[in-house]
Amino acid sequence: MIVFDNVYFQYEPEGIEALCGVSLTVEDGEHVAVVGPNGCGKTTLIRHINALFTPSKGSVTINGYDTQDAGRRNEIRQMIGMVFQNPDHQIVGMTVEEDCAFGPENLRLPTGEIRERVAEALDRVGIAGLAGRNIETLSGGEKRLAAIAGILAMRPRYIALDEPTAFLDPVSARLVLEMIDKLHSDGVGIIHITHNMAEAAGTERIIVMNKGSVYFEGTPQVIFRNVDKLKTIGISLPQITELLIRLRESGLPVRTDIGDMDGAVSEIKGLINK
Repeated sequence: MIVFDNVYFQYEPEGIEALCGVSLTVEDGEHVAVVGPNGCGKTTLIRHINALFTPSKGSVTINGYDTQDAGRRNEIRQMIGMVFQNPDHQIVGMTVEEDCAFGPENLRLPTGEIRERVAEALDRVGIAGLAGRNIETLSGGEKRLAAIAGILAMRPRYIALDEPTAFLDPVSARLVLEMIDKLHSDGVGIIHITHNMAEAAGTERIIVMNKGSVYFEGTPQVIFRNVDKLKTIGISLPQITELLIRLRESGLPVRTDIGDMDGAVSEIKGLINK
């Protein structure tokens, strides 16, 4: 599991405190969303998960390994893959296949195993047909999937994704989200940073951050029961939730703790069929 224990972090030399006493736990195989307004500390938090940053105070442990222990960081980074908001910041190969092989090559695996892992990872994210393509010819969505494949080739237990659908068209965004759900169903733990509450609604638990701290957390149903609390810190609700709120205000007995389209359709159908 991933454990943050009273974590503080300051950016130097400015002395800006980005995390202020964060304590949270992510269980093995759990699918968690981290949401919050701009500047609340989401990206700083996720960069602590694989020891890109280490706490100014407090501790982060990954399956019992303290990220402050430099001797354990290679093991930590094999367990936790990181997908940055801009895939260009982590893609290093000329072709999709070369890039996917970069991680396993750095693990000094045998050539046969590297080829096996690359083929498996590309197939798993549905881009096996792009193996020989030059990275520069890929669309934004294809680059995002290539970045995820490169992480999968390392066979991590968790994947942390920072705004994985940012700047993508709706079709590409849906493909990426479907891939994330598939990885979770295969047993990979997911930590998903997003500003999109509709995306967060599809996870098992939502952690809401504000001003460097955990503001509150719970299942999507619990979070969406606290819409006033979300609005207080400037978090926009999914349009479908806003619709349900308006229906309830008009006198219809609908639940408003729903953030996904399927749940809302089911709720409205149930109302019609009464």
